[in-house]
Amino acid sequence: MDMELREALEWLYGVRRFGPKRTLGPTTYYLEKLGNPHHSFNSIHIAGTNGKGSTSAITASILQEAGFKVGLYTSPHLVRFNERIKVDGEEIGDRDLARLLTQAHGIFQEMLSLEKPMPLRFFDIATGVAFKYFQEQGVDFAVVEVGLGGRLDATNVLAPLVSVITNIGLEHVNILGPTLEDIAGEKAGIIKEGVPVVTGEVKPNVLRVFQRVAQEKNTTVIQARAVNQYYRSSATLEGQTFNLKTPKRFYESLWIPLLGLHQVENASTSIAAIEQLSNHGFEIPPEAVRRGLAKARWPGRLEVVRRNPLVILDCAKDAEATSAIRTTFNRDLPTGGLVAVVAISSDKNIPAMIHDLAQVAEYFILTTHSVKRRSADPHYLAQLAASNGKPYQVEADQVKAFKAALTRAGEGGVVLVVGSVYLAGDARRFFLGESGGGS
Repeated sequence: MDMELREALEWLYGVRRFGPKRTLGPTTYYLEKLGNPHHSFNSIHIAGTNGKGSTSAITASILQEAGFKVGLYTSPHLVRFNERIKVDGEEIGDRDLARLLTQAHGIFQEMLSLEKPMPLRFFDIATGVAFKYFQEQGVDFAVVEVGLGGRLDATNVLAPLVSVITNIGLEHVNILGPTLEDIAGEKAGIIKEGVPVVTGEVKPNVLRVFQRVAQEKNTTVIQARAVNQYYRSSATLEGQTFNLKTPKRFYESLWIPLLGLHQVENASTSIAAIEQLSNHGFEIPPEAVRRGLAKARWPGRLEVVRRNPLVILDCAKDAEATSAIRTTFNRDLPTGGLVAVVAISSDKNIPAMIHDLAQVAEYFILTTHSVKRRSADPHYLAQLAASNGKPYQVEADQVKAFKAALTRAGEGGVVLVVGSVYLAGDARRFFLGESGGGS
């Protein structure tokens, strides 16, 4: 009998996420038990430090507009676990999710009772559930975002038609390695024999790592910035318009409802990947690209959730992401009297993040996010705000922090909620009334 969704998710969240030596052995065994569902669809595999979720959402939207049935697998979620697994833009339903988690639970128990136990981890289980659902739904394409790193990520069982690595930043250094080159090596683990890899990366030391691995795998690195040229003609709170010239064609007046020049770069990377599909006989019409961009949605990324005062939330969780936020506010968005509501997980480069935000924020409200054990002490954040010369208040409860920000900003003011995926989820619950359901 199937578990109730809440019970199934409680079990899943109780499964360890990290641990000793990692291999893909358990993932492979588990997927075999599920009937190797990942062999039933074409895939595009997307890794990177920042931008991989947006690039995945854009890519899935374009493929859907080209007439394909498309699965999209991303992580983490903002409010509900169901957000991670979508087919043609629709989240997996509670009943299907509970059923597939129940099936996974049975395999999990069986694998623990083997003579040499093979413990699955949280992300292995979630990945199998997504792939099985995509098989059941008969998707033509799955756009699959890497969970962590690349080489040993559960998603790396795929044999994609094209691989994408958006960029590399210092993240999870305790797992992926201390240097950018180490991290690049882990991300480059998704590069497969003869499968082209598209990247948005520009740093020469990182590109050298990609080139070396691609050479070993008899394939090529396509650097989106080198092959595509874009010109942005407008940016508003509704979105941005740009022209894009690729090796295949010239796209004029493309519009995307995502904010920030970095999203134009993500769109360019996505289109470079889409154009590689022609090597497999999939010609994606320009109109599908145009409609796909216009319909692309990726909540929690410079998302406007209220107009008066203007409230924008973003899941920026590292210094590369807060740098992009700073650039976007300075270039495109109003900053007068900006109130920043900030909570950051304790394992991040917090001083660099606060420094970036202090370049645009006039006032800080420091708080915690809903995953208390991971949230940095707001009094520590307050010290950093003060050292950057900014006035602040500490409001440890995030709902009180949101209310204080609205009061502080007043009519015509600007509020930025930033610092963590968890805080962005908390903000969506508060401002949009979204329910976490089974999260």
